[in-house]
Amino acid sequence: QGQLVESGGSMVRPGGSLRLSCAASGFTFSLWRMSWYRQAPGKERELVATISSGESTNYADSVKGRFTISRDNTKNQLFLQMDSLESEDTAIYYCNARRTSIRTEYWGQGTQVTVSS
Repeated sequence: QGQLVESGGSMVRPGGSLRLSCAASGFTFSLWRMSWYRQAPGKERELVATISSGESTNYADSVKGRFTISRDNTKNQLFLQMDSLESEDTAIYYCNARRTSIRTEYWGQGTQVTVSS
């Protein structure tokens, strides 16, 4: 059974930066598509960024040019570098692992990011 544990969430001022991490275990990390999702209060969970097993990336329009997703397959870790943070980025951020060939996905417990002056 796979496990994902996020860390790095905090409170930061607008314009600031944060780096989220996700530690993966219990599955062959390098073979899985990894993503960051977020859910703001009163809103549905939304996809923020995705990185494939081949390290191609995709971003939500709202974070393009500000956020960078990356992975370290030697350490089974996923990262999200968030720059130029805005109040609208306030949300719980979740790590997701998905492998469609076996119809399986895992979720982390989430980490809170609050952007406020």
